[in-house]
Amino acid sequence: MATSNPFEWQLFDGQKWSTICNDIFIESHYCQPGATGITINTSMGSLYIDFDAMTVSGPRANLSIRRNMFLSHNQKQEVGWYYKDNHRWCEYGSQGLSGNTSSITSDSIEQQYIQNPNGSVQFSAGHMNYTVDFTAMTQTNMYTLMMRKVRRRPKFNSTVTVNSSLPIPTMASPIHLPNTSTECIWEFMGDEGIWTEFQKPGCSLDSADIERLYQQNPQSQVSFIAGRQNYTLYLNGMYQINNRYGTKRVVRRIAGNQQINGQYSQVRWQFKDMDGFWKNYNKGGYRGYCSVSSEDIEAQYQQNPAGTMNFRAGRFNYDLNFSDMTQTNLSTYTVRDVRRL
Repeated sequence: MATSNPFEWQLFDGQKWSTICNDIFIESHYCQPGATGITINTSMGSLYIDFDAMTVSGPRANLSIRRNMFLSHNQKQEVGWYYKDNHRWCEYGSQGLSGNTSSITSDSIEQQYIQNPNGSVQFSAGHMNYTVDFTAMTQTNMYTLMMRKVRRRPKFNSTVTVNSSLPIPTMASPIHLPNTSTECIWEFMGDEGIWTEFQKPGCSLDSADIERLYQQNPQSQVSFIAGRQNYTLYLNGMYQINNRYGTKRVVRRIAGNQQINGQYSQVRWQFKDMDGFWKNYNKGGYRGYCSVSSEDIEAQYQQNPAGTMNFRAGRFNYDLNFSDMTQTNLSTYTVRDVRRL
């Protein structure tokens, strides 16, 4: 990290990531809820950074932008949630133009967002009830159906110390492996429950990039691009979030070709087959091919015990519901019991 600040803005020129000089000006602008972007002058010419989409445009193609965070294990950055009240952005918990104060604050919204970035939260202000949709980043009046824009921005150079006796609200705990000279592989849970490695050129980060950031600070956050989508990777929680849609996927770190180590491998997931016997989820095979293992299911379960996940077995696709502990064949709608041992 080039400065003592907890943040670092970097620019990808199509070949390598470079730290942007005097990025404190970008950070201070980014932390203003009303700022849509900023224009900076670089050796590549004038570039425009779009804060909502987290993209950069300029005279050259293949440009990308990312924001890294470097915090100690007992620190977190304060985040503000804002809605556009007519012509100005107001933080939740403060008094709006109508004179009413919302019954919810930025901290409480952030906690709900971390638990489920695809969800929503309801609150009241005056005699009205509202819903904040995290995916659409909108606020809706439940009576008049009026919608307002919502933004989530960090507060400038504002970090708080987390009580070490209390758990930090993350969806999954980091998988700590012993430091060895073996090259580490970073993977995310892809479609149909299949672990997929971070690789270039489809992704702006690969395993080596992520491992380097992880060694610098296991609590950091990093923005990256895959395809046409922008994501944030939370190393302290071992998950990534699609910045546009709010989709969250679990991430894991493994050493070389070793099997995933620790807590996930000690749990077995089983389904009750048509013959009445409990059978393990086994990845691979031929006629009974399954796209997930017990470790894969446990990783998703740790991320959201009330959620669901999709997988494939043979020629059928299934939905596994953690709340009901059932699996449903999405073609025949056959439902079978599931258990966790």
